[in-house]
Amino acid sequence: MSEITPGRVHAGQALYSKFFLNFYDIIALTWNLRFAWRCPAHHMIHLYDDHVSGNHLDIGVGSGYFLDRCTFPVENPRLALMDLNPNCLKAAGKKLERYNPEKYLGNILEPTNNDGDGFDSVGLINIFHCLPGSMKTKAIVFDNVKHVMNPGAVVFGSTILGKGVEQNILARYLNWFNNKKGYMNNSEDDPETLAQELARFFSKSEVKVIGTVALFSARK
Repeated sequence: MSEITPGRVHAGQALYSKFFLNFYDIIALTWNLRFAWRCPAHHMIHLYDDHVSGNHLDIGVGSGYFLDRCTFPVENPRLALMDLNPNCLKAAGKKLERYNPEKYLGNILEPTNNDGDGFDSVGLINIFHCLPGSMKTKAIVFDNVKHVMNPGAVVFGSTILGKGVEQNILARYLNWFNNKKGYMNNSEDDPETLAQELARFFSKSEVKVIGTVALFSARK
């Protein structure tokens, strides 16, 4: 776990300033997902539509873009937002205020507090590539989220891969730049290791690769 230092954890979320979040949806979720990572945002929205429950925890919420566009199975879901960056919590909370979301400031690389009611679904969209360490050390996240998942609950997410996928010129440049700055830590992340780690923590799991993005789901 020596790869996971406070400085590296901070660097992975430091980009998300109030100013940057004004352009995040356009730059990261419209342009980059389509042209660099070759996995347009509608694939993540479909992932939500397939797995989100009426009792949902979202970790690494960004701007709240996907939760704002997905279809919940109930009219008034219980929605909880968790992020290490208060700017993201504020931006997503404002966008999703119609759901009156719970908001938690926290680091998912550390054990979660399960004093309250558990959740039936947990979203981990576009967070793993921002976490420090190898895919094996990042997998502590799966162990941590299991403690807030109800029996039969599902965890799902996506992450940009840096290994074992075909990258175009733009993807190679963005991976190099973001890894150099510490915004991303995915140069050694590959789909096979992700699948192995999911299988280690969950009884049923699936990984699908589109472009350079792994879409995954698993059930407790």
